Amino acid sequence: MTNDFPIALAGAKAETLMWARPNEVEHAAQDQLRNISKLPWVHGVRVMPDVHLGKGATVGSVVAMKDAVSPSAVGVDIGCGMMAVKTSVMTSDLPDDLGALRSAIEEAVPVGFQANDGQARVVRRDLKLKVAFDKLFGGFEELRAPRLEDRHKRAIAQCGSLGGGNHFIEVTSDDDGIVWLMLHSGSRNIGKEIAERHIYAAKGLDHNLGLPDRDLAVFLAGTAEMDAYLHDLYWAQDYAKLNRRIMMATVKGVFARFFPSVVWGREVNAHHNYVARETYDGVDLVVTRKGAISAKSDEFGLIPGSMGTGSYVVRGLGNEASYCSASHGAGRKMSRTKAKKTFSVDDLARQTEGVECRKDAGVVDEIPGAYKSLESVIEAQTDLVSVEARLRTLLCVKG
Repeated sequence: MTNDFPIALAGAKAETLMWARPNEVEHAAQDQLRNISKLPWVHGVRVMPDVHLGKGATVGSVVAMKDAVSPSAVGVDIGCGMMAVKTSVMTSDLPDDLGALRSAIEEAVPVGFQANDGQARVVRRDLKLKVAFDKLFGGFEELRAPRLEDRHKRAIAQCGSLGGGNHFIEVTSDDDGIVWLMLHSGSRNIGKEIAERHIYAAKGLDHNLGLPDRDLAVFLAGTAEMDAYLHDLYWAQDYAKLNRRIMMATVKGVFARFFPSVVWGREVNAHHNYVARETYDGVDLVVTRKGAISAKSDEFGLIPGSMGTGSYVVRGLGNEASYCSASHGAGRKMSRTKAKKTFSVDDLARQTEGVECRKDAGVVDEIPGAYKSLESVIEAQTDLVSVEARLRTLLCVKG
């Protein structure tokens, strides 16, 4: 299957290529992309099909800069991403009522504002996780953002917790009836604290004072400020990946109590808010992905929809025109506020029929109708990824 993407964004300064039709992208998001493209350090911008307006930088954008980095082009949930594991369990093995399994997962994994009582229990039992945990927190005191000392205990307690918003834990099945476990989360409060402190510092630098949007403030290569930000950012990215590993180990433990003979298969653990140093057009660049996954050749990734609509396991095609990137999900088509005004609890129940999940006012803003069509988003990037599996949601845990 072929498509007519990418499309160049009119009015952009640095080359800005879109895997989305301009008439389907809100004007505010297009203006935001143009502002990003006009930064003097930007080599190019790539726009994914799940694009929508974000804080400072657009969600669904990939920004390649020369000798600079913008913290807002990563976002405050540093290292947010997805993890999935394939199981040997078939849908025919599942009970008709998944309520007990959902309750057990919710009891084992802290969700919303909850946290572990100190270190997550599974870390104490799993040597590999304990080694990774001790190594990560052995570097906590070396973080360079100010006033983080009193966040140490909270960061420990939240490592292995879900959070709220669009974060989730799911039990899904592919077209062959094979069950997969999946979850979505990031660096929790510590990532937010790190990001906000560095964004504040960037806004005060002289070279950022004349920017069209101060939220796009950058750090410059060769400065102590950029070194400090990247040092802390890489730590937060490691925290986010470990957070997902700990949660998945916990969920696997719960699942194994229900299905003792389960055998674990392929695992995928990938960021979609992060920074990497990469080379394109023969130029060494700092690439920020905010709501985008890496899609290098044969690299596995995960593209989720909204609660109840399922997800895709994909394999990257290594398309350098997109800076080897793809979308991170379906993408919102309306704000949380508008979703709450538009939809009711009854709407939520109808749109999540057949899925074991919360169906109350607290998650109406996460209703499938507030998101773009996942199938359309996948169809728009057939030159970026190939589909390995289509996952159907059976059970969804939300914060």
